[in-house]
Amino acid sequence: MRIAIVYHSETGNTRQMADLIRAGCEKVHGAEARCMPVDAVDEQYLLDSSAVILGSPTYEGTCSWQMKRFLDEGSGGGERHPFAGKLGAVFCSQNWPGGGGASFAEMTIIAGLLVRGMLVYSGGITAGPPFLHLGAVSTRAPREQLSRERCLQLGRRLTAKARELFPD
Repeated sequence: MRIAIVYHSETGNTRQMADLIRAGCEKVHGAEARCMPVDAVDEQYLLDSSAVILGSPTYEGTCSWQMKRFLDEGSGGGERHPFAGKLGAVFCSQNWPGGGGASFAEMTIIAGLLVRGMLVYSGGITAGPPFLHLGAVSTRAPREQLSRERCLQLGRRLTAKARELFPD
């Protein structure tokens, strides 16, 4: 089972989240996950993936223009949006705690996933702590235990759900 993690990161904070999410994905037996910057996506890996996780920093209460462009224009390969039928999830970093901007950024990305025919996974509050609500969020780099655990659990939970939905 392949999981593609596509992210945009200017300062490295969102990239650190992507690395933790990948580690969480790979805790599920047989899972392979790859992190890819939004401007260097491995098209074949993306097409072969059962799930796609998108991440962005929060800018002015929404996702970065680079992530929005990726959603709007596709990843540049032969197929404009190879997301239909895949399981998707999101994560965002934010500069300030508690401002709510990450929730809007996550919803912007989620809207893009839904429009492209993806199934969206959040984990919500039903899987227990750490609660993911719309996806994993970290204030700056994921240094606090809660932020790290959110990333790890998003990867693990999404991969387990993908295995349930798309058995080999």
